[in-house]
Amino acid sequence: MKRIILLSVITSALLTAGAYKIPEQSLNGMALGAAYIAHTTDADTAYYNPANMSFLDPEVRYFETGVTLAHLPSNTYEGVQAGLAAVPIPASAESETENIPIPYMHYVAPAMGKWRYGVSMVAPAGLTKRWKSPVQKLFAEEFTLKNVELNPVLSYRVSDTLSIGGGVRAVYSEGKVYGDGALIGVPIKREMEGDTVEFGYNLAVAWHPTNDVAVGITYRSKIDLDEEGKANLYLNGIGRQFDASVSIPIPAALNIGISKTWNDRLTLEFVYERTFWSAYKTLDFEYGSPIQPALVGAFDDPKKKLWEDTNTFRLGLTYQYSDKLTLMAGYSYDETPVPEKHISYELPDSDAHIFSAGFKYQQTENLSWGAAILYDKKTSRKVNSAVAGGTGLVGEFSDGGAVLITAGFSYKF
Repeated sequence: MKRIILLSVITSALLTAGAYKIPEQSLNGMALGAAYIAHTTDADTAYYNPANMSFLDPEVRYFETGVTLAHLPSNTYEGVQAGLAAVPIPASAESETENIPIPYMHYVAPAMGKWRYGVSMVAPAGLTKRWKSPVQKLFAEEFTLKNVELNPVLSYRVSDTLSIGGGVRAVYSEGKVYGDGALIGVPIKREMEGDTVEFGYNLAVAWHPTNDVAVGITYRSKIDLDEEGKANLYLNGIGRQFDASVSIPIPAALNIGISKTWNDRLTLEFVYERTFWSAYKTLDFEYGSPIQPALVGAFDDPKKKLWEDTNTFRLGLTYQYSDKLTLMAGYSYDETPVPEKHISYELPDSDAHIFSAGFKYQQTENLSWGAAILYDKKTSRKVNSAVAGGTGLVGEFSDGGAVLITAGFSYKF
């Protein structure tokens, strides 16, 4: 099936803080835990702060590519599920572990007077979440999302200390969602796959008031994913296909960074990120014709989300150990946008502590390479959403999170 509606696969994967939202899109970005807005120095400047392209060597082309392996450990749930029977039923289980490769690419062209252009190709979010246990299989037998963003950008050097920049975000995403209630005697099933292309923009400012202090501000716009396609819904083993549509926002994000460098060797950067998740208020599907009445509650009634805007605080440290070796490390604290009432198996999210480290080695005058690792530690979260309009979970989520490993190389020519 092609262009079948994405449903919660986009909801759970693309609209997520923490492990499924991936701001680390380069070797430096991974090693610093995305505390990389004010002091950007390589081809990945095109993505993290395109205004800073004006302050790179104007006669040099910058190129970087690499791959990240994202390892998603099992989420553990201990508790019960209300709302499926007269009394809550046991639902303790573990999700499947996942390993997802994520490639990236960045390029910055030589300056053309006060102008400069660049382009990035990244995968800013993604998820594969699978449960084989009976209760969870009804809600999230499999949720998978793959997406690619192409982000061409321009910068303009206003003065020796100030530059502005921006670009267009073109996002292609495809995904699938399966759910089956047969193992717990609920005779409903869904099989959905689809894709979409949507557009947004990003803006940036870079200010270098002194040689050792830099300030950066970036803004990424909200993108509404207006999905249209087909949905196959099953009741008692009999399936019907429907025209279907839904609109889901990718929220806007604001980043403000400030860095300080000492003796051209040690750089400390602090980044504050505000993500406007409150744009995600409801999940409401529309169908071209009435669906089976017994499925209206599961697949047609609007679902309140009422997510909350979040803060992320990032700190990154870069140390020029020698002419050839650069060491990096980072720490971030990331808030979850998901209220307790609306937490679900597709998105067992919680606040996170994020630790990262990496290195870059200058092999030749033009070629460098390196590696980085990031550990996203999710805090355990007790939930009691067995209330009106809630998801019915009463218990605790633990484990989960992510481990990301990046290897990449850069070339200047």
